[in-house]
Formats: sequence, C-alpha cells, structure tokens
Amino acid sequence: MAARPTWKGFLKISLVNIPVRVFPATDSAATISFNQLHGECQTRIQQKRWCPKCEREVPISEVVKGYEFEKGRYVVMEEEDLAKVRPESTRVIDLVQFTQVEAIDPIYVERPYYLAPDGQMALEAFAVIREGMAGKAGIGKLALYGREYLVAVQPREKGLVMYTMRRSNEVRSMDAIEELEHVPEKLKPEEIKMAKQVIGNFEGQLDLTEYRDAYQEELQRIIDAKIAGQEVVASEEQAPPKVVNLMDALRQSLDRVSSTKKKSAKVADIDKPVKAAKAPPVKEKKRARG
Repeated sequence: MAARPTWKGFLKISLVNIPVRVFPATDSAATISFNQLHGECQTRIQQKRWCPKCEREVPISEVVKGYEFEKGRYVVMEEEDLAKVRPESTRVIDLVQFTQVEAIDPIYVERPYYLAPDGQMALEAFAVIREGMAGKAGIGKLALYGREYLVAVQPREKGLVMYTMRRSNEVRSMDAIEELEHVPEKLKPEEIKMAKQVIGNFEGQLDLTEYRDAYQEELQRIIDAKIAGQEVVASEEQAPPKVVNLMDALRQSLDRVSSTKKKSAKVADIDKPVKAAKAPPVKEKKRARG
C-alpha cells in the first residue's frame, strides 16, 4: 500500500521553491493497541459528548472551541477565526538557517517525516538541493495539525527527512532535578579506566534491526494463547540485580566478556574442518642392474 502524504506545499531556500509532499516516517500500526470494552458483555465502549449543565448528549454540530482566559470564563473561537491564522508556514517550509547535523541535540527532536518532490517539475531541483545539503540540516518552520512546529530538514538516502522539534521553552533544564546535585565530581581514575574497558568491549556497528521488541512479542504470545483457548503461562520473572561494589562489578564484567570470547574462539576452532596430515613421500626403490 502506497504511503499517503499528510501535507503538501513548498520547500523554500532563499529564492528556490520546490513543491514537496510530507509523509509520516513511522508506523503506528507496528505496535499492539487495545479497545475499551464493557467487561460484562464484551461490547466496545462509546464515548459520548455530555453537557453536565443541560444534562443531555451534545451533537458535534453544537460543539465549539473555547479558550479559558480566566477560571470558568471562555472566549469562543469560530472556524472563521481559525481560518484567519495563516502564517507562511501553512504552505511553505522556509529553511532560514543551516547547521551541521551533529549540532542538533537529540533532546529537541520529536517526530520524523519524509519529504518527496511533488510532480515531475520538482524532481531535478529536489535532487540538487538534497546533494547540496550533504552533512547539513536546514532549520525552518511548518504549520501542521493546528500548530506551528520548528523543523530540521536533512538528506537521507534518495530523499529528505524532516524532524519536528521541541522549542527551547518546552525542554526542562536538568538543574531542576535535585537528585543530580548529589552526583560526585571527583572520581577514582582506576574505576573510570576499568569502566571504559568494559564499555569498549561492547562497541560495534549499530544495526537497529537486530533489536526485537520482547514486550510486544510476549504480549502477542499471550493474546494468541487466549484466542486459541489455551492456558496462559507467564514467563519467569527475573530477580532484580543485586547491588555490589563498583570495582567488583567492573572486574566481573571484564572476566565475563573475556571468558565469552574464549568460548567463542573454542567453538570456532571446533567448527573448522580438520586438515588431514600429509603422508610422507614414498621413495621409489632402485632397480638392481643385472
């Protein structure tokens, strides 16, 4: 099934305007979701709009949007009022600044979207801009789902990926976390050295496809068992780890990695085909001259 765009407009860089389409980069259907049911009859629950003052259900035609400017006092916003909110970002992603991709702090990144050219006329310009942005991210704005987002756009494979971003006032400072005030600044050099050794043993090329969602798999197993009318057997719960001395834990970690590597090496040696020993060359007997 082909992906459907959630937004159409223009990607703007200075005087360059490229028609683009925006597509969701994530799939919400990849995770298991539940419906709320009435436990007695297994009927799906309906949520109705109810007015406690009029004591009746309210049809959608009578529902309006209100902003509470004082406790219990609202100003009603009609659709005509909302239609007057037309910043440029409702039709244009205007990239006003470029920076290195590494300069974007992940804490500000919210949700990814894919950008693709909209129509044949946009293909070449889209490709040229994508190549010109190599290693860089463009910062701009986009009005989406009733609000204006700060966005970062950067090249990815054949297209561009756009991240909606949190604004600086939406990210809390770590200074507000009191527990961090007690974290020691002076540390033992030998502990840091050993910690780096332990961490270094787990370094490798990242491949996220290797990581499965164990919770979703276990949940699906239980769902399938209940559908089949089978007894649901819970997996054995692991005991919480014991708190041990830091240096002991680091030494044990290094020993475990070392022993694992040795076992792997032995298994590899066993798997290797055994080469047959070469037989010594047979010397020909000289014939007696008669």
